[in-house]
Amino acid sequence: MNKCWQLSATSLLAALSLSVNADTLSNVQAKGSLSCGVSTGLVGFSSADSAGNWKGLDVDICRAVAAATLGDANKVKFVPLTAKERFTALQSGEIDILSRNTTWTLTRDGSLGLNFAGINYYDGQGFMVKKSLGVTRAKELDGATFCIQAGTTTELSLADYFRSNDMSFKTLAVDTSAQSKNGFEADRCDALTSDQSQLYALRTTLKDPSSAIILEDIISKEPLGPVVRQGDDQWFNIVKWSLNAMITAEELGVNSHNVHTNFKNPEIARLLGQSGKLNEYLGLEKKWGFNIISQVGNYAQSFERNIGTSTPLNIDRGQNALWIDGGLLYSPPFR
Repeated sequence: MNKCWQLSATSLLAALSLSVNADTLSNVQAKGSLSCGVSTGLVGFSSADSAGNWKGLDVDICRAVAAATLGDANKVKFVPLTAKERFTALQSGEIDILSRNTTWTLTRDGSLGLNFAGINYYDGQGFMVKKSLGVTRAKELDGATFCIQAGTTTELSLADYFRSNDMSFKTLAVDTSAQSKNGFEADRCDALTSDQSQLYALRTTLKDPSSAIILEDIISKEPLGPVVRQGDDQWFNIVKWSLNAMITAEELGVNSHNVHTNFKNPEIARLLGQSGKLNEYLGLEKKWGFNIISQVGNYAQSFERNIGTSTPLNIDRGQNALWIDGGLLYSPPFR
């Protein structure tokens, strides 16, 4: 066959993505629920309890979009996906949005027919090792074997780091984060490497969390955020501004407890639909922002209840603090 007629698997998937009905909002409203792709279980980000109730930082993005588009944050169908399954599920239309600790990269942005709608967690790749190994820095891991999750940016960043430092390594690749944790506990690898947030989550599920330490070294940038299909700008904007609503609400001091207050601040009034017509530009009801904040909360509330210092993960805001507090979190204005 002439090579001109051959399409790579990536190109075919991108074409499939663009062929899916572009009017996602109408489809979601017609079926009365939002299909949201999440992880197969990552504490603090997306995991289900014994009763099947999902919670986490990524789950709250799904719930925020449901509140904005359906008026009810509970109208979400959560679809657990492995790292290898996640993009195909979104491209095929199986899910309406992917909110699953997914790193924004140029290749993913440019070749998969997908758009990243923002960053809900600034992360970086790190390392978890057993205390008994006696390692305190990443450069002491020359020749080590690493447990990693297949279908992620982890192995590529690991290869870049070790190559640049003239070091060697081996990998044990598995499908899920739980499997990588099991391999680590069974001493099938010397270290587990992943996004540092995932390491904090996995450490809480170890039989003896105190047996492992997370090294200080960060070897990559891992901006995580929700993803949608290309070709539907309205839906892209809705997901983007649902996240921005949570960030802006924190910046302006609006939360689920005081959202019913009659604020004098003009931007708060626009955010909550008390004035202006920003909702019309998104094709939503006037109270879309109010619904997000009243039912899900602002970004700080989501962070603190899911992964903050009062949770087992005990993660401080760090880079994920607001820009006015020295962090990277920043939303364009509601104007």
